[in-house]
Amino acid sequence: MGDHKEQQSVRVGAAVRRRRRALELTLAAVAERSGLSVPFLSQVENDRARPSRTSLEKLADALRTTAVELLAAADPAASVDVVRAEPVAESDFEPRTRSLVRGHHQLHASEFTGDHEAGREFQYRNDQLMYVADGAVEIEAEGRAYRLGRGDTLYLTGGVRHRWRATVPDTRIVVVAVAEHIEAVQDRPRR
Repeated sequence: MGDHKEQQSVRVGAAVRRRRRALELTLAAVAERSGLSVPFLSQVENDRARPSRTSLEKLADALRTTAVELLAAADPAASVDVVRAEPVAESDFEPRTRSLVRGHHQLHASEFTGDHEAGREFQYRNDQLMYVADGAVEIEAEGRAYRLGRGDTLYLTGGVRHRWRATVPDTRIVVVAVAEHIEAVQDRPRR
């Protein structure tokens, strides 16, 4: 068993779909521009077909980008990545934030240790889960205050404005959220 990230093929379909939608193009329009068929493009976007280098270049030209850019924006087909804990001196009581996921993925996770700017308001496009690993927090969301202790979780749907503060020293919270680039929910009106 290793700690290295397994390098495998990438799934370019989501990157192609994101680019096509950003340009507000239909599959038919991309097919016409690229000379590729609509069924093939649909299969590519759904990762049921892998385009050859030539097809990828035609597709990139039709989407006004490059094959390299599409590959860079692609999702890994399968990956394993270990993020090790960072050593912390016992005298270090400064608030810390640590990303628990590296790279461009569908989930984002962070660990917050200690307190932070309590008045700071957060609002994420997609859903998130807050888990209290140690200590206790008070979270204000949707006009209500919630007190959470070790082992408690709070689930917030996308668009909910909230703020939190640690109520016990050395509190650790893990926040897992659907990444902002994912269209997990339709944009809700901001309040």
